Amino acid sequence: MFANYLKTAWRNLLKNKFYSTITIAGLALGLCVGILILLWVQDERSFDRFHSKEANIYKLENRVGTGTSVQIWTETVSPIAMLAKNELPEIKDYTRICYNYFFNQFKVGDKTFQEGNKYFVDPSFFSLFDFGLIKGDKQNPFPDDQSVVMTETTAKRYFGDADPIGKVILAEDDSTLFKVSGVVADFPENSSINYDMVFPMTLYTKRFYDGDVARFDNDFNQFNYETYLLLQPGVSLSSLATRIRKIHLRMKADDTDIAYLPMPLKKMHLFKSDGTEAGMETVRMFTIIALVILTIACINYVNLSTARSMLRAKEVSLRKIVGAGKGQLFMQFIGETTVLFVIAAALAMVLIPALMPVFNSMSGKELEFDLRNADIWLVILATIGGTLIVSSIYPAVLLSSFNPLNAMKGKISAKFNDAFFRKALVVTQFAFSVTLVAGTFVISRQLHFIRTKNLGYSKENIFTFNMRAMQSHFDAVKAELMKQPGVLDVARSNNSTIVNFSNITGNTNFDGKGPDETFMIHPAAIDEHAIPFFRMQMAEGSNFSGMPGDSLHVILNETAVKNSGIKDPVGKRFQLWNIKATIIGVVKDFHYASMKQAIEPMIFYYQPRAFNRIYIKTTGKDAAKAVAAAEAQWKKYNGDYAISYTFLDDSFDKLYRSEQRTGKLFNIFAGIAILISCLGLFGLTAYTAQVRTREIGVRKVLGASVPDVVTLLAKDFIKLVLVGIVVATPVAWYMMNKWLGDFAYRITIDWSVFAVSGLLAIIIAVITISFQSVNAALVNPVKSLKQQD
Repeated sequence: MFANYLKTAWRNLLKNKFYSTITIAGLALGLCVGILILLWVQDERSFDRFHSKEANIYKLENRVGTGTSVQIWTETVSPIAMLAKNELPEIKDYTRICYNYFFNQFKVGDKTFQEGNKYFVDPSFFSLFDFGLIKGDKQNPFPDDQSVVMTETTAKRYFGDADPIGKVILAEDDSTLFKVSGVVADFPENSSINYDMVFPMTLYTKRFYDGDVARFDNDFNQFNYETYLLLQPGVSLSSLATRIRKIHLRMKADDTDIAYLPMPLKKMHLFKSDGTEAGMETVRMFTIIALVILTIACINYVNLSTARSMLRAKEVSLRKIVGAGKGQLFMQFIGETTVLFVIAAALAMVLIPALMPVFNSMSGKELEFDLRNADIWLVILATIGGTLIVSSIYPAVLLSSFNPLNAMKGKISAKFNDAFFRKALVVTQFAFSVTLVAGTFVISRQLHFIRTKNLGYSKENIFTFNMRAMQSHFDAVKAELMKQPGVLDVARSNNSTIVNFSNITGNTNFDGKGPDETFMIHPAAIDEHAIPFFRMQMAEGSNFSGMPGDSLHVILNETAVKNSGIKDPVGKRFQLWNIKATIIGVVKDFHYASMKQAIEPMIFYYQPRAFNRIYIKTTGKDAAKAVAAAEAQWKKYNGDYAISYTFLDDSFDKLYRSEQRTGKLFNIFAGIAILISCLGLFGLTAYTAQVRTREIGVRKVLGASVPDVVTLLAKDFIKLVLVGIVVATPVAWYMMNKWLGDFAYRITIDWSVFAVSGLLAIIIAVITISFQSVNAALVNPVKSLKQQD
C-alpha cells in the first residue's frame, strides 16, 4: 500500500509540473537558507561547550566604580585567584592568562616570524581546559621559564614536518632562547580562548616584577589577568562573589567600589558578566529569521495545496466511493508531501555546500558542511522534519475530509471553500517579508549614520604603528618623513590608538571628589602636535606647548568635566596616578570608541617617554609613498623587525564589522523571503487565472481590455499585500528599535522606512501577479469559453 501511495504521489507531481516546480523551488531555497542560518546559530551557541568541565568553569570579572563611573572589567588582579583557592573550599582550581607583550618577533634559522597571538598562562591551563597536548607533559607543560607551547599550525610554520619538541626559537626582542616543550591541537573555532603560543606565568613574574614573587602575589593594583575558576558543583555564585570581595578588601581596604562577578564559561561568548546580552540578541534574531524563511516556504506549499483542492475534489470523492477510508486518504496526501519534501531536501543538500563558502565569507565563520558530523544531522533533520510536519497536516486533513457526494456535484463544504485561511497565509508571508526589508533599511541607515557622523576628529589617510627603537630618534625620523611629498604631518601618542582608547583608571583625584567616590577616566599620552593633527577642537583653554612643564599639565574632554562636576576647569588641579597636574584645557568630545557606547571621560597627559606610537598623515594619492618612507625609517632603526602599520579607517571599520555582516546577511535574507513569497504568489495567480478562465473569456467577449482583466486578477492579491504591510510595520519598528538600543548614538526610525519597504513589496508583487495575469488576459476568449471542467 505504501508503494502505491508513493507511485500515486509521483504521478501527481509529474501531472502538475508547473505547481510542483514552484513548490519544490520555494521549499528547497527555504530549507537551504534555513539550515545555513541554523548551523550558524548552532555554532554560536556551541562556544566553549566542548570542555568536559565547562559546567563548573567560571571566568572571574569585576564591577568597579560608583555612580556614572561604573565599569565591567574582564580582567582581575593576579593574587585573588590563589588567595581564594587557598581559603574557599568551593574553588577546586584556577588558571590565569596574561598577554605577552615582551616578545613579538621570533627567529628559527634564517626565518623570521612576527607573532601577535601569544600569552602567559599558569600550568593548570592544560588541566582546567580540554586543550589537550598532542606532545608534551600535561602535568608539567613548562619544565622551566624558557619553555613555550605552540599550536600544531604554528609549529608547522616554524619547523615544517620536523618534530618540534626540544627545538629552540630565538626571541629577537632581547635574544632570549625558548625551547618548545609542547604542541597543542589548534584551538577550536568555537572557542573564546584561542592562542598561537603560550609561555609560563613564572616568566611574566620575572619580567614584570624582576622575579619578586612576593610582589606578584600581593599586587592588587594591576588588573591584567583573565582569571578562570573551577568550582565544586552547586556552588552559590552570589555567596562566593561576596567572600572573594571580602578577601580583596582585606588585602586592599580602599577598593570599596569593587565587586566580583563569576561568569559561566558556557555563557561567556553571548552574555556579559552582569547578565546583559552581548551576542545573544543577534543569535535570537537570526533564529527568528530562519524560522520566518522556513515558515514562508511552508505557507507556499499550504497555499498551493489548499487552493488546488477544488481541482482534486472529484478524485478524492471517487476514491472514497470505491472504499478508501479517511485515514488512507490522509496517508496518501502525507505521502505526496513527503515525496515532494524529499526532492526539495535533496536539492537543498546540493545547494548548501555550493553556497557555504559565500555564507562563510559574509558571516565571518568557517563552518563546514560535514555530513559525518552528528550535530549537522541534528539541524538538518529537525529543520526538514519540522517543516514537513507543519506543511503537510492541514492540506492532508482538508483533502481527506470532502463529502464525496457533494464534491461530485461541485458542492464543497463552505468551511473548506472559504479562502480566508489562504488569504491569512499570504498576509503572513508578506508581513514577514516586509519586516525583513524594513530591517535592511534600518541597518543600512544606521551604518551610513556611523560612517558619515562627525566623529570630532579626522581619521582619513592616517596610518600608525609602534615605533620601537625609532622612539628615541623621533626628531630625526620626523624630519626625514616631512621631506616626503606624501607626508602632511606627524604626531605621537602612547600605545593607545585614537580609534579605541581601551586603557582606563580610577586612580584620580580632584577638588570636590568625595572620599568614597570613584571617577573612572580613559588616559592617553599625546604630544603637542596630536590635537591639531587630528583636527580636534578645543572647547576652552589651550593645547600642550611641548615644553617640559607640560608634564604637570592635563587636558580633559567635555564629558570628563561634566561628570566630575568641576566648574571653570581651566587652572584647577587634577591628579592622575601620582601626577599632580593642572588642567590647562578642555577638548570637545570626540568618538574614540564604538558608537554603541556613550562618550566617556577622557584625559590627555604629556609624558614624552611614553610616546611609542607614531601617526602619519598622508595625501590619498601619495599614501604608498608615505608608507614606503615610513618603512625606510623603520628598517634604519629596527633592523630585521617587520613593520606592522594600520590605517585608522580600517581600525574604525573593525569596530562595526559585526554590524556590517548583519546588514549584508539581512539584505540577502530579505531578498530570499521576497523571492519565496513571490513564488507562492506566482502560483496562486496562475491557479486563479485557471479557475476563472471562462469568466475571463466572457468578460473579453463583452469588451473587457487586457488592463481590465489584469486588474480583476490582481486587485485581491494587492489588498492582501497591503494588509501584510500594515501588520509588518509595528513588528518591524519594535524589532529594529530594540536592535538600535545597543547604540548610544543612533538614527530615529521614521515613517519613510516602512513606506519605502511597503512600496517595494507592492512593486514586486504587482510585477509577479501581472506576468500571469497578462498571459491569461491574452488568451483567445473562444478557447477560454470552450475549456472543459
